[in-house]
Amino acid sequence: MSMHTGNHDDSSQDELERLLLQGVSLQQNTVSPASSPLAKDEEENRDVGGSLVGARTSGGDIQGALRLFAEAAQDMATAGVELGLGRHFACADYCNQTAEKAAQAVSLLRFGHLSTYDHDLRALGALVSAPQEIQDEMATLTPFHPETFYADTPPEEADEVISAEQASSYVQSARRVIRWAKSIVLNI
Repeated sequence: MSMHTGNHDDSSQDELERLLLQGVSLQQNTVSPASSPLAKDEEENRDVGGSLVGARTSGGDIQGALRLFAEAAQDMATAGVELGLGRHFACADYCNQTAEKAAQAVSLLRFGHLSTYDHDLRALGALVSAPQEIQDEMATLTPFHPETFYADTPPEEADEVISAEQASSYVQSARRVIRWAKSIVLNI
């Protein structure tokens, strides 16, 4: 996956905003029931309106993956707001949550369940077969899980420990992770 600059960030932000406001629709990515080998199973998992409810294909939980990816996108937007407000630890914390939820969305899609790990985001990235560069980005965000961070830093000092420049770099790391997850979760 190549990284773009300039208008790519604007289009990504526009797309994330659209996802947050309008939600995610499976309509554009579904296979017609007649051609799907899982048609019978899918029909059993449809609600009254015809939407798939917790449907799993190839062992994956599509609805769960989309829901968790949407939460990751929302956390990404919140990280940007926190950065703008000068709340640097909150920004880093939301970046950590973005990476975790994005990777767990991939886990739901690929395996049908959340992957168990101990707040080491690099390990989570490895569990879901993220490329090494994504695992490196995730490792950068690992220290900002509140339980870990507050073990060494009193809450009242949290925003002073992280500079605006550092927080901004964490936002970029989280964006790279969510773009990777998007390429998997939204291309089902």
